[in-house]
Amino acid sequence: MKRILLKLSGESLAGKGASGIDTSMLAAFADEISDALKLGAQVAVVLGGGNIFRGLGGSKKGVSRVQGDYMGMLATVINSLALQDTLKQRGIATEVLSGLEISPLCRKMSGPLAVELLSMNTVVIIAGGTGNPYFTTDSAAALRAVEIEADALLKGTRVDGVYSADPEKDPHAVKFDEISFAEAYDKHLNVMDMTAFTLCRENNMPIVVFDVNIPGNLAALLRGEKIGTIVK
Repeated sequence: MKRILLKLSGESLAGKGASGIDTSMLAAFADEISDALKLGAQVAVVLGGGNIFRGLGGSKKGVSRVQGDYMGMLATVINSLALQDTLKQRGIATEVLSGLEISPLCRKMSGPLAVELLSMNTVVIIAGGTGNPYFTTDSAAALRAVEIEADALLKGTRVDGVYSADPEKDPHAVKFDEISFAEAYDKHLNVMDMTAFTLCRENNMPIVVFDVNIPGNLAALLRGEKIGTIVK
């Protein structure tokens, strides 16, 4: 895989905390990205915002769904700026592009611009979701992976792949090393939300689900080791 899009949840940035940004997690993710660059990969990143605001809206949060979703998009921008700064402190060229127009913090996302930056070995962090409400960051990651013509969408989670059931609840859950989109759909496996899953399926974009919290996993995956589950 030469060009990848790495999807990370906002909650993972909180570390052991319930919310906020854990600087040790920023450092860990920066290590993983740095190792990927050393292997010659072009790296784009999409971060969630759940550690700051989940963006679901509704009466429980006192805001509408649309307003809540925009708040969630802004949360992804905060996380993206934090990761950008961490990478830049290591001397890694990094730029944040956003689905929302937020000058002077970052430029507006466009596929050609992202590809141009990636070709110059610049890490591209794509914030602001799709720029529209009612879409998750999973959907944004799928869209951006297709836009930049990535070789794969890598979904970093706290689970080491896709299972037949929730492995944290069912001790008999079976892990898949590889599974087709059709089989994953038929088995109702929770790979990504349906919009994201369908977008990847229709554009032949492989999804790799792996445990990003194990140091060196991303580099091992890029070296061709059997890490996580590939859906294609």
